[in-house]
Amino acid sequence: MLASRSQDHYNQRLSGEADITVEKFDVIIIGAGAAGLFCAAQAGQRGRRVLLLDNGKKPGRKILMSGGGRCNFTNLYTEPAAYLSNNPHFCKSALARYTQWDFIDLVNRYGIAYHEKTLGQLFCDDSAQQIVDLLMAECDKGNVTLRLRSEVLGVTRDETGYTLQLNGAQATAEKLVIASGGLSMPGLGASPFGYKIAEQFGLKVYPTRAALVPFTLHKPLLEQLQTLSGVALPATIEAQDGTLFKEAMLFTHRGLSGPAVLQISSYWQPGEFITVNLSPATALDDFINVQRQAHPNLSLKNSLAKILPKRLVEVLQALNQIPELSLKQLNGKQQAELVERLHRWRIQPNGTEGYRTAEVTLGGVDTTQLSSKTMEARDVPGLYFIGEVVDVTGWLGGYNFQWAWSSAWACAQAL
Repeated sequence: MLASRSQDHYNQRLSGEADITVEKFDVIIIGAGAAGLFCAAQAGQRGRRVLLLDNGKKPGRKILMSGGGRCNFTNLYTEPAAYLSNNPHFCKSALARYTQWDFIDLVNRYGIAYHEKTLGQLFCDDSAQQIVDLLMAECDKGNVTLRLRSEVLGVTRDETGYTLQLNGAQATAEKLVIASGGLSMPGLGASPFGYKIAEQFGLKVYPTRAALVPFTLHKPLLEQLQTLSGVALPATIEAQDGTLFKEAMLFTHRGLSGPAVLQISSYWQPGEFITVNLSPATALDDFINVQRQAHPNLSLKNSLAKILPKRLVEVLQALNQIPELSLKQLNGKQQAELVERLHRWRIQPNGTEGYRTAEVTLGGVDTTQLSSKTMEARDVPGLYFIGEVVDVTGWLGGYNFQWAWSSAWACAQAL
């Protein structure tokens, strides 16, 4: 949203536009995503005159495509431990003051039907559009002025507040809220705008990277596993720091995806290995021993196909990871090696699919420079940062939406 153009050129433009419009508001919020819409609604309903700006054609674009179009709008088990940050205590205050139960109550008041999918993840029964409609209705209650397709060309601050240079207009306000999101999903208008504003006003920004994102694999392993594209199975995936998630893993034509992979991607660093347990629910040593007693002449491959996808077993055998033996032929050393291999399969990802498919952005505005109660920059009065633009990143499953609601609510109480 922040255009790169020289100050001289901009001054020339202004000098030729004597009739430039100047509008005054109490609060200007940049970004009409989850955090921006909710903050605008809350501030408006508290009597603030609010201008909400966005560079897109419609509000809530990321909301609309989230959760397969059904919006995983919160999680029943939201707690601070589900968030990554260089300042891990920062999120506690906002999450405690506006909880998942508060947002669920709002959803109930609008009569939106929803269901729990897995692990506390709440989705709309019908459509993510219902959440956007809820937020727009709340904005209407607060008489929020929404301007779409609005490009912010510059931001300045003086003793009275903030002045924004827009396309052929100026807008001023005592308070400015940055809710412009991170870099994930650039196709939906993501940009580094919020980080640039933070740096303009002297705030530190932590390096960013894609999170909740599929892994790509190095070419030799990828070529060996490509025939498994579309195969999914329950798995436990562990990062080198000991963090682990037990959810579904999916083989793709680029590498690995599925909830377990997306979760662990937030904890993975380039060059590191991940450890995959392909049979988290069944102890393979015990399983093989029982199978050997019951079916000694059964091939190891067919035995393992009872608990693992058949295509996966066939590929692992082709890679010499599973011996071509019957159960009675399998000796103790071979069995121990096989069990270790399948319970602790070490993979070194080549990288991730990047911001294009990432659900969120890790890193962002350093929260030690913000008030955890109000989201205001400690050294820049009237400047606030909420949602994904700050260095708070939740797990997959509604946690990031809850951070949007909670940080927006905390901010709105101070506007």
